[in-house]
Amino acid sequence: MMKNWMVAVGVVLAFMQVPASLAAGNAFLGKEKSESCADCHGVDGNSGEAIFPKLAGQGEAYLLKQLRDFKSGARPSDFMASIAAELTDQDMADMSAYYAANTSTPGAVSESLLEAGKQVYQAGNKKSGVPACMACHGPNGYGFPAAKWPALSGQNIYYVELQLQAFADGKRKNDPNGMMQDIAARLSKDELKAVSAYVSGLH
Repeated sequence: MMKNWMVAVGVVLAFMQVPASLAAGNAFLGKEKSESCADCHGVDGNSGEAIFPKLAGQGEAYLLKQLRDFKSGARPSDFMASIAAELTDQDMADMSAYYAANTSTPGAVSESLLEAGKQVYQAGNKKSGVPACMACHGPNGYGFPAAKWPALSGQNIYYVELQLQAFADGKRKNDPNGMMQDIAARLSKDELKAVSAYVSGLH
């Protein structure tokens, strides 16, 4: 419900007032440490594979949280868990700093999905209780780094679809107070596909 979503946002904003435990990342060291990640995520974090996310330009705190969640199991992934298990917290901080310092390459959205995706992203769907995506991810999709809300601008379309579906199915649960699970579960299949395409074209 919209009320629950607003409560969740309020809780997250409240947490923002408390300094989070964030190791100081060294982007120079992170570049070297991330060399083995290039096959999936690209040398600079711009993955050319639709199934993998672009990491370039993503919020540093968000990236660090995801790596920690993979390591702890809060975000299930056998593949990423095995990689994160070998990383120290400093390794993860350095790699997050490196990818955050890079620039994401632009994506594109097809004309057939542009208007439908724009509607969901900018206005949501009042009937089904879906809030506007830009309320948390920004009008240009740059996210809200202080709240660890990710950037979506230019992200690989298929990857976004997979993550929204994972939230909707309850397979991914590392979102604050189940906020994304609740929102994604309210999206129709057409809305999910359209908004995934739309964010790829944001810049």
